[in-house]
Amino acid sequence: MDILATLQQELGIKYYQVEAAVKLIDEGNTIPFIARYRKEATGSLSDEVLRNLYERLNYLRNLEEKKAQVIATIKEQEKLTKELEDKINGAKTLVEVEDLYRPYRPKRRTRAMIAKEKGLEPLANIILLQKTTISIEEEARAYVSEEKEVGTVEEAINGALDIIAESISDEAEYRTYIREMTMKEGLLVSEAKNKEESSVYEMYYEYQEQLKKVAGHRILALNRGEKEKVLTVKVEAPEEKILSYLQKKVIKNENPNTIELLKSAIEDSYKRLISGAIEREIRNALTEKAEDGAIKVFGKNLEQLLMQPPITGQTVLGWDPAFRTGCKLAVVDPTGKVLDTVVIYPTAPQNKVKEAKKTVYDLIKKYNITLISVGNGTASRESEQVIAELLHEIKEPVQYVIVNEAGASVYSASKLATEEFPNFDVGQRSATSIARRLQDPLAELVKIDPKSIGVGQYQHDMNQKKLGETLTGVVEDCVNKVGVDLNTASASLLEYISGVSKTIAKNIVAYREENGKFTNRRQLLKVAKLGPKAFEQCAGFMRISDGEQPLDGTSVHPESYEGAKQLLKLLGYEEDDLRRGNLKGISKKVTNPKQLADQLGMGEITLLDIVKELEKPARDPREEMPKPVLRTDVLDMKDLKEGMVLKGTVRNVIDFGAFVDIGVHQDGLVHISQMTDRYIKHPLEVVSVGDIVEVKVMSVDLEKKRIQLTMKL
Repeated sequence: MDILATLQQELGIKYYQVEAAVKLIDEGNTIPFIARYRKEATGSLSDEVLRNLYERLNYLRNLEEKKAQVIATIKEQEKLTKELEDKINGAKTLVEVEDLYRPYRPKRRTRAMIAKEKGLEPLANIILLQKTTISIEEEARAYVSEEKEVGTVEEAINGALDIIAESISDEAEYRTYIREMTMKEGLLVSEAKNKEESSVYEMYYEYQEQLKKVAGHRILALNRGEKEKVLTVKVEAPEEKILSYLQKKVIKNENPNTIELLKSAIEDSYKRLISGAIEREIRNALTEKAEDGAIKVFGKNLEQLLMQPPITGQTVLGWDPAFRTGCKLAVVDPTGKVLDTVVIYPTAPQNKVKEAKKTVYDLIKKYNITLISVGNGTASRESEQVIAELLHEIKEPVQYVIVNEAGASVYSASKLATEEFPNFDVGQRSATSIARRLQDPLAELVKIDPKSIGVGQYQHDMNQKKLGETLTGVVEDCVNKVGVDLNTASASLLEYISGVSKTIAKNIVAYREENGKFTNRRQLLKVAKLGPKAFEQCAGFMRISDGEQPLDGTSVHPESYEGAKQLLKLLGYEEDDLRRGNLKGISKKVTNPKQLADQLGMGEITLLDIVKELEKPARDPREEMPKPVLRTDVLDMKDLKEGMVLKGTVRNVIDFGAFVDIGVHQDGLVHISQMTDRYIKHPLEVVSVGDIVEVKVMSVDLEKKRIQLTMKL
């Protein structure tokens, strides 16, 4: 197989792009580095395309390896024919290779093997040839033998039929047909183990749907219901069609002596040896596809959450709400430094509302707090009520935001949080994290395992390795898109930078603590374990503001410094103009980029990237994202009326819709059918996590705490 040509076809890109990307990956370059600094070679492939390419490249290489192994094994058995070798080499999937290998795979002792040991293979061949003019009973008499433990004619015939059944089940062509036919016409069926018992799986108590139409989220729900022993799930195949196909393939002669025996062997082969395995394969394939879809949605949601714009320059009060143990507060200055922490008890059972308001008001005055960041967990609703009342009573301009606190408790109990705040308890750490999530969501959220951030569905039911790899890739892409300040970034942020391992990240922080601030990027080479290759991968993503070299404050890569300096000179600028921010409008001076790039000995794409960077040094891509909704008042679920139009923030996107925070404690659901009038396959075509949307209330169920919303206004 020409792997590069296959990748070109699958990804719909040019051959040279595939060739360049594979070469760069094999040389040990990271995806963010290739996407950002090797656009010239790859024709500007995005990080998303590069990650897909990387994943498929690994699959296809494993496939080629598997083919070589299988061919070698069959060769050792001296059973390899030219035709079989061609079939194996032409296989497009691991399943096809497995099908072709099946007859040669070492098996446990099967009924067919035992029959062969008893010398019944010639009798099986007589039946399969379908030419005998005498009855099979007569043919079978010759095989009755005490020595071979074949006591009767019936035993001999049954043994021969076992051999035939296994040979049918080993035929790759038949399995391919059965698999495809089952997928095309089969049904996925589920029923309740106990119909009287109510559960979240009630819609699946009597359920059937065509296999080819089942949505991913339903497959994952059925799997979970089965795992929790609430449902029995099975595949119903078009059995008659399959048996009729096998009969056409096997029965070549309407010989009355053999026809019924062959029909019986075919049915036994399908029911005993084939159908169960095909059902498992189909369900595994459906699960894998559903998981891939869910992981993709999880990744997109995570990206939106990480890329939320930071709220800079404000002193924030982080509020971790709770009942019995009280609400933990942390005051965090604009640089993320904790100024004060305190516990108040405005909620049940203490209900010390008056004292709590006084404490909060004193903090607002003392530290000039302009923003309160409230976690959306237990007692969030009650805390919000207290905050809204207080903001009405005071004249200071303070607003509040409800933030998603998923993973805050995981972080506050982690080793990392203990190292960061050795003298804080988990509540103080959690309140600090809730405040910082507003100031710089990316820098704070990278401290938490992406799986715990809670913007997906069924994350615990999935292939954890695959989920982990995808989400880590998303975090990596986000951190590298934004870049980091080399002198302030934490080790947990640095370890996601291209080419930087956990160890190198810790060594960078240690170097900073020992030697003071970095003043230029070349100093990175003095950091332990950070060699020339790691420097090449990471340098462009690490910025130094107010360093010795103005270009160190941009994402221009050190390898392009000479070209950038020449460019400035040609356009009549000094390097110091960059430091003073005097390069606005530089792009207007580049009228013929191709000619200028040739003159400077660089690629046109690289030149345009450098110009863009010089014009807006260290531009933060998050600025283009929607800002969070700041509130001063509160709504209760009881206040909601049908037809009310509200602004809300998308908190989570799933296969069948999106959950929107409209300022009441319960997020409302916008079903996919209520998002737009045009046909869409997935909610992500319309909304993303963090989007601010206008919604209308369709219905409110106070008892079930369900709010149905529509975006069709």
